[in-house]
Amino acid sequence: MSWTPWKDWPHGCSVVVMGQGYVGLPLSMRAAEVGFDVVGFDVDERIIRALRAGRSHVEDIDDAVLKAHLASGLYRPSRDTNDLRGFDVAIISVPTPLRDGEPDLRFIESATDALAPHLRIGATVILESTTYPGTTDELVGPRLEHATGLRPGVDFQLGYSPERIDPGNARWGLVNTPKIVSGVDVRSLDAVRWFYDHCVETTVPVRSTREAEMTKLLENTFRHVNIALVNELAMFAHDLGVDIWEVVDAAATKPFGFMKFTPGPGVGGHCLPVDPSYLSWAVENRLGKTFRFVELANDINSHMPDYVIRRLEAGLAARGPNSPAIDGADVVLVGMAYKPNTGDARESPAVDVAARLIDLGANVRVVDTHVAAERLPEGSVEIDLTVDALEEAEAVIVLVDHDDIDLNLIERHARYVLDCRDVVAGDRVDKL
Repeated sequence: MSWTPWKDWPHGCSVVVMGQGYVGLPLSMRAAEVGFDVVGFDVDERIIRALRAGRSHVEDIDDAVLKAHLASGLYRPSRDTNDLRGFDVAIISVPTPLRDGEPDLRFIESATDALAPHLRIGATVILESTTYPGTTDELVGPRLEHATGLRPGVDFQLGYSPERIDPGNARWGLVNTPKIVSGVDVRSLDAVRWFYDHCVETTVPVRSTREAEMTKLLENTFRHVNIALVNELAMFAHDLGVDIWEVVDAAATKPFGFMKFTPGPGVGGHCLPVDPSYLSWAVENRLGKTFRFVELANDINSHMPDYVIRRLEAGLAARGPNSPAIDGADVVLVGMAYKPNTGDARESPAVDVAARLIDLGANVRVVDTHVAAERLPEGSVEIDLTVDALEEAEAVIVLVDHDDIDLNLIERHARYVLDCRDVVAGDRVDKL
């Protein structure tokens, strides 16, 4: 069955979602919820085995929701490419990491190659993975055409719609976050918009796939640059004896012309450390120019873990002539994810802080009920947040303020705290 613009309801429409991670699994669940027949494809056997057993590895998706869609028959997890046969709509939502500082599109290429044998006239292919402008119509389209002889925009629809998933965000999720949609031609745009109109409340069409690809990069580059700005300000403010946290809160009272960003130990996750570099790479390789804002932001944010270590050294030294050195010190790190209330530790600056402390000889204890033990740095020890642990540690560093962290316990019993999130108060607390 081919896509037709007059279809009003998704029942009987076969959808394939390539990649069942933080982006692909929520989209699969939503597509099944509204009535699409969904195959959730992933090459990771462990992920597929867990999904078939009704165990979600994505915190935003409850096991009960997953089990309900499995029971309905509208969601089938698979790593068998034969299950891609007969798709009407295919969404590619696979990782796009950096390799040696350059975009690594191998996962997009592999997903495209897996879809090609099953591409039919009238089907729709949508790329969601973050990438540089031109990937959809310069890589995905020609790769499918070369493998099948079918032409994008003529024999099948092709488009791009950047993911806007924010793990752990209780206010903005897949359904109520506006979705950018695009296509290589008008018919492709109509097909892409038709699919997402069934899944989200608002779709926002743009002129071409390049504009859509650039939109995603702008969003994350904007955050990256502004976080770098406030991080550098935090370092200067400390040296000047200024409370940067009070400054930021005061500036945020302005009702126009200012958006609040707060300092921290660096940036992490699947977007900020990677996406701006895609844009910087494209500018350098296509235009022969340097994207100076991105390069500067990368430099500042990537060195924030080093600054945290320097502040810890200074904080310990300020305790007096008998103050402990980092080598041999017991240090409790609170939070190992890249952001609050998620178990995602990808590119987390907290992991970098832990690794640096271990290299310096510290005994690193980690408190984080969200991050799986196997994601913790080698040489660290996972502990519960207890009075004994706090009183025995020479220092506590608050890196991530999960809601389940007992901050009052830290305030009452920690001997020294370096607070990177402005969530702990007291005489024994230094703020980043």
